[in-house]
Amino acid sequence: MHNTDPEAIEQVLTRGAAEVLPTVEKLSKLMQTRKIRLYLGIDPTGSFLTLGHGVVLRKLQQFADLGHEVILLIGNGTVKIGDPTGRDSTRPVLTDEQIMENFQSWKEQASAVLDFSKIKIVKNGDWLDTMNFPDIINLLGKVTVQQLMERDMFQERVKKGQPIHGHEILYPMLQGYDSVEMEVDLEIGGTDQTFNMLMGRTLLRQMKDKEKSVLSVPIINGTDGRKMSKSYGNYVALNEEPKEMFGKLMSIKDEEMLTYYEIFTEEDLEEVKELIKSSPRDAKVKLAKLIVTWLHDADAAEEGFKDFETKFVKQETPDDMPGFTVTESTDILKVLTEITGFASSGSEARRFVQQGGVSLDGEKITDVKAEVEGSAEGKVLKVGKRKWGRLTK
Repeated sequence: MHNTDPEAIEQVLTRGAAEVLPTVEKLSKLMQTRKIRLYLGIDPTGSFLTLGHGVVLRKLQQFADLGHEVILLIGNGTVKIGDPTGRDSTRPVLTDEQIMENFQSWKEQASAVLDFSKIKIVKNGDWLDTMNFPDIINLLGKVTVQQLMERDMFQERVKKGQPIHGHEILYPMLQGYDSVEMEVDLEIGGTDQTFNMLMGRTLLRQMKDKEKSVLSVPIINGTDGRKMSKSYGNYVALNEEPKEMFGKLMSIKDEEMLTYYEIFTEEDLEEVKELIKSSPRDAKVKLAKLIVTWLHDADAAEEGFKDFETKFVKQETPDDMPGFTVTESTDILKVLTEITGFASSGSEARRFVQQGGVSLDGEKITDVKAEVEGSAEGKVLKVGKRKWGRLTK
């Protein structure tokens, strides 16, 4: 049974969606008439998921909850080519083993959002890896070089004199062919994937005389107001510990709250606007609780709130901080990266120190060459606003 309620369908197609092509009305009418088949394609080039990934995953789950046929497509065929979207250089080629290892980690993290009992998993290598040369030539005859080259990132590479390899140009065409093989009614993805998704719409119409809609979701900003990105360090991981997740959500900029509410909650947005206007802090606390509850549970959200109150409102040192062993004099960058793991790299550790974000027993460390003595047992190391540790021998 699938839900044919027009209001429920309208909510899924408009809230937290950037654009529906060709129209919301056409897709809504189809969804009221019958179950549709839709898919989200992923190229598991990495194994780390953030709240930015959660935007499209949540949208996918909403269609599954309405009772439609939902497919999660593993791009084990296309990932061998490498999606050039948003890149000014060529992606490295992954092996089959690396691809599936990445996907297993991906699936484990995504299970916080997706109910895999309602979702079918398919791999596009099943058809792309079996295509022969005549198949490729036939497919090339369905598109023009101008269509394949009109992408912004290719134009940028041309201006910069950077190489564009032939296999990269073919990527949108091969991704588009997924829609033909699965004969879908809808594809969803981020706004950065609109070009690829529309290529699938073109090929499906030409090769199967079938119409496909495209739904894109927005790219959200991270804790510093820039696009959420692992390279910026402004992300919230889907598998983030509840306390850390709560603290990061409390650090997002006020102007991002309404977007987060719209995408990640079911709250009435008019009421949310009033709350943000009257009490931004209360609005942010409520938002953080809702998101932590969604990805963990209500108890974890309450624990995150209490931890935040202790650390940042009451300015108390938490009692349950982890302990780290420093047996001899060690430079601060090594302490942050190898011993505590509070920094993911030497450059991030250096940035923490230089920006005044590191202190030992309340005394700031600003010299990147500073040494932490082995006699510092019992002292409290604080990094940034949310990372605490007690040094031991």
